[in-house]
Amino acid sequence: MDWTPPDLDSGLDLLLRAVRLHRARGASVRFGGRIVETGAGYLRVAGLGRNVALGDQLAEAGCAPFGEVVHADETSALVKPYFDAAMRLGATIFCQGPGSLEPGEQWRGRIVNALGMPIDGGPPLPAGPSPACLHRPPPAALRRQRVSTPVRTGVRAIDLFTPVCFGQRIGVFAGSGVGKSTLLGMIAGADQFDEIVIGLVGERGRELREFAEDILGQRRAKSVIVASTSDESAVMRRRAALAAMTVAEWFRDRGRRVLLILDSITRFAQASREVAIAAGEPAVARGFPPSVFADLPKLLERAGPGAEGAGSITGLFSVLVDGDDHNDPVADSIRGTLDGHIVLDRAIVEQGRFPAINLLSSISRLADRVWTASQNDLVVKLRSMIARFEDSRDLRAIGGYQPGADEELDIAVRLTPVLYAALAQGAHDARSADAFLEISNALREHPANPGAN
Repeated sequence: MDWTPPDLDSGLDLLLRAVRLHRARGASVRFGGRIVETGAGYLRVAGLGRNVALGDQLAEAGCAPFGEVVHADETSALVKPYFDAAMRLGATIFCQGPGSLEPGEQWRGRIVNALGMPIDGGPPLPAGPSPACLHRPPPAALRRQRVSTPVRTGVRAIDLFTPVCFGQRIGVFAGSGVGKSTLLGMIAGADQFDEIVIGLVGERGRELREFAEDILGQRRAKSVIVASTSDESAVMRRRAALAAMTVAEWFRDRGRRVLLILDSITRFAQASREVAIAAGEPAVARGFPPSVFADLPKLLERAGPGAEGAGSITGLFSVLVDGDDHNDPVADSIRGTLDGHIVLDRAIVEQGRFPAINLLSSISRLADRVWTASQNDLVVKLRSMIARFEDSRDLRAIGGYQPGADEELDIAVRLTPVLYAALAQGAHDARSADAFLEISNALREHPANPGAN
């Protein structure tokens, strides 16, 4: 009897029935393709068809994921690898779905990379109760809790001029070398948080151990550090920020008050730029593609208060201001999304004052929920006094200031140096218990030199 091969439609039907049969028997069905092109920092995989999406991880059979899909079309998928690895042409690659982590209580006190693998020399981490998606949407806006409970950070300049609430998102804007990491470590010392999650994105390798041992110290026991150093690939640096946010969300959903420190969100934007440009996206604003400005609010909005019954994520995001330009597109976009910003000024560092916070440029949009009416009045008067003092600095330098000619300026010249001295605080100094009381006592007890400048 002559055999006639099935036509195309019946052949596809047979394949579909075979897939359904395998699934009914509990067998896993994976979609795969082959590497058809390799280049500097990318791979191209053909054969996956429509079974792959942006953000999906790819791996060889029985191996850990090696890369992430950053662009796909009908014929192939462009993959950015996590590590420098020699992948041979023709190798069979399987899709493993979107990236995820499986955090758990055992992650406390550990240092992991962007893939959730421990890098601190400790034992392997057991999988958590359930996978957590790296690209999870933020809680629904109208289901979120209200932000109203203040946090005492122990840093006098912040508690006095830019107070923070549980669930607030605030940025630390600064150039390089002005004390961002030190200030972040001081804020991490606040004992009102249940958990601390730290994302070190694109930092220098030597700073990882210094941050964990010197800055965190004993607080490391309740901290999770997700690190991706500057020598790692762009997808690893971008994924580190997403992983840190995912871990913070896991603790928040269990009712914890979480402090999330992300250092820095700028390097997340730079890593996203590298990935987007490799995928063929045009640059539109100082070399940044449009998708970067869409990714930033997606990440930042995930921090904040959770839904009713959950905890909160107090987000502290450092923003590296290139060339001390606080109006570059990334910094401007981030500032418009956050609930306040703390500006560190290089000129204040040169004066030897730490933390080098520019009190006139820094603001907390939730300060009115923390200050009483009398405290608000005091802060307004102090800001006005500081403004008069700084505006007259050149006049006093050339000897143009004459005491007695302007009463408000006389007060500013007498008291502002005392205020600056009272706000000075190092990483190893005692933490502030009541900033308003301490500053009030300092202004009363310390005589000021009218000729100080």
